Formats: sequence, structure tokens, C-alpha cells
Amino acid sequence: MRKILVLFAHPAQGRSEVNIELARAAHELDGVTLVDLYAEYPDYFINADREQQRLLDHDVIIFLHPFYWYSTPAILKEWQDIVLEYGFAYGEGGNSLKGKLFFSALSAGGSREAYMETGKNHFTLRELLQPLEQTADLCQLVYLPPFALFSSRRAYEEKRVRGHAERWLELLERLKDEHFDPEGVRHLELLNDAPIFSEETERM
Repeated sequence: MRKILVLFAHPAQGRSEVNIELARAAHELDGVTLVDLYAEYPDYFINADREQQRLLDHDVIIFLHPFYWYSTPAILKEWQDIVLEYGFAYGEGGNSLKGKLFFSALSAGGSREAYMETGKNHFTLRELLQPLEQTADLCQLVYLPPFALFSSRRAYEEKRVRGHAERWLELLERLKDEHFDPEGVRHLELLNDAPIFSEETERM
């Protein structure tokens, strides 16, 4: 069974309606370790040794966060700067993360249509996350497309959060299974479009 590490980053959890629900759901799942980065490092002083050991102990690494200014909240950038060291994650002898799975699970305020060439944001979500994809490539991680909830500001009132959380748990369960082949989804724009959700999509 693959072990999953979820690095949760939301600087205003009291206002979170989506990410906090996914964090709570992941916390209850066997085989999943949830780390609340803002709670653990309120001063932003990341413990590199602790975080590197967590990476070594898990097979799947997930950033769980709101999509802030086409990227992650600040603490996840700090985490990358401190933890993904030369000789550990990349460079000479830096093979510690080779073959581990990595992706972002995020909430975006705009609609899916806004994240395309003809939309207001001009690029797809995956295109905007290319710095993370390139980081994964440098660190020899297996990069998977993002798992996203669009129009997140309206998701709670439109009663879409529960269904999204259920698909999140289904995804985590599939990722835990060592028979799950990531090659079948790596080409997708979004993990939401993975075949594992097709039957549910047809029922909606």
C-alpha cells in the first residue's frame, strides 16, 4: 500500500469552506498523513530534517491549498525552498524522491472556463502550475495533473463541496493501491477527468 503525505496550506482556515473539508476528510483516512503547515510552522521556520524524513516515509506527496495568485500560499514556496535541497531532492546524489507521486489538490475561485486560452486567465490550470511540474521533473517525482474545484467561492452555497470531498477520498483510496498506474492519468489536464470518476460523472 502506498503511503500518502498531504501538506495542507491555508493561511485563513476560519474562512475556508473547501480545503478545510478535504483536510478533515484526509485526516480520518488510514494510510494518509496530514500536515497543517501553518499550524506547525507559524513562524515559517521550516524544519528541513523533519520534512525530508516525512518525504522519505511516504510514496505520494500532495499539496492541498487554495490557488493564490496563480500559485500556492507562501508557506508552500518556503517549504520548497528549505526542504528540496541539493543532494537530497536533486543534483549529485539527490535521488531521494525518485518515483514518488506528486500533485496539487486545490480550490480556484474562477470557473473552469476562465482557465483556458480564451478565458479571462488565458491559460489552463495545468499550464499555470508548470513551475511545480518542472520542480517535480527536476526532483524525479512523477507529476500528476491537479485535482481542482472551480468556482470555489460558490461551492458551499451550491452544495458542491460534499461531492468534491467524496471524489477526493475516492482518489486517495485509489492512490493508496499499488496497482493504480499513474501513467494512465499523467497526460490529463485535471485529475478530475480521470477514468475512475467516469461512472460517478454519468450519474450526476
